[in-house]
Amino acid sequence: MESTAQDGGLTAEFLHSLTKIPAALWNGLCGTDYPFLRHEFLHGLETSGCTSAETGWQPCHLVLRKDSQVVALMPLYLKSHSYGEYVFDWSWSDAWRQSGLTYFPKLVTAIPFTPATGPRLSLHPTAKKNECTNAIIAAVKSLALQQGLSSWHVLFPQEDLSDTLLAAGMHRRFATQFHWFNEGYDNFEDFLSAFNSRKRKSLKKERRRVAEQGLQLNTLEGNDISEADWDQFHRFYQLTYAKRSGHSGYLTRDFFVDAAANLRDQVIMVQARLGSRTVAAALYFRSSDTLYGRYWGCEEELDFLHFEACYYQGIEYCIANKLRRFDPGAQGEHKIQRGFRPITTWSNHWIANPELSAAVADFTHREQQHNEHYRQATTELLPFK
Repeated sequence: MESTAQDGGLTAEFLHSLTKIPAALWNGLCGTDYPFLRHEFLHGLETSGCTSAETGWQPCHLVLRKDSQVVALMPLYLKSHSYGEYVFDWSWSDAWRQSGLTYFPKLVTAIPFTPATGPRLSLHPTAKKNECTNAIIAAVKSLALQQGLSSWHVLFPQEDLSDTLLAAGMHRRFATQFHWFNEGYDNFEDFLSAFNSRKRKSLKKERRRVAEQGLQLNTLEGNDISEADWDQFHRFYQLTYAKRSGHSGYLTRDFFVDAAANLRDQVIMVQARLGSRTVAAALYFRSSDTLYGRYWGCEEELDFLHFEACYYQGIEYCIANKLRRFDPGAQGEHKIQRGFRPITTWSNHWIANPELSAAVADFTHREQQHNEHYRQATTELLPFK
């Protein structure tokens, strides 16, 4: 644990394990509605071996105190690579190497393996926002400079925090994801009625093909998901990662069985059955107004099953439960024709080296222009009338 004194009686501490702070204190400040900032989620990643120095995700969480009272909390990791972040900076790492410098380790404020926009800095109701934010920025920069770290990156923050960090001199990157929004639909057919005729027929054909293959979809929530279901899901997850990237995935069995299961009413699992066998499953998390599609796995590739389990079942769940938004994860232009609209996400970046910081500033400016054109172009491809 490291600590740094700040102005105004504030002290910043960096905790190398979430076990150092009580769950009630963390959740009391961070809240429990956004599932990925909950103590149960982040601590579960740590205790299940997913986030550690060995995996390149060393916890370094920031606690800001005024006198003895905790007034702010922020997730923070010391990273030895850029995997599992979904904001790609490999070209930056190459630039550092070409300059005779090392890019890793770096500091990252993020939810590991989770490209979902949400709170990244949590303040006590009595805390002074500007005072605390300035103290945190100063403390993280001081830690980076003391340890010779290249940079600090805040990934998928909410827009107001991104604006604050931009005003404090941190570069900002823009990116595009595709989210579904509930316009008060009564059912899936009501949603499809907003499509033009050709796109509506195409989507119905996909769903019909799933049924023709004899597949049945079943949605489980919370305590209805058994340990056997979690075991099976982890196997599907590993199989799919092995096919896609040649490794078994970032998340362990213990994470699913112990940590994810502990979130209970915020976890939804969609299983696909073929006769007596479960052949695939998709895992979602939810808040009071948003559904987050997170993980998928299968042992058999079947026509349009991925779209059904990961998108259409999610849309139906949102409609039935009156959720406002469905965030299915990063990337995926195939989502556009299925009614997912382009939205902007943000990340902020502080670079210790002044020359390389100037190069990153130029890069982010050019990238922003490209992203704006891309978002406009994808909007024109939406299937709506």
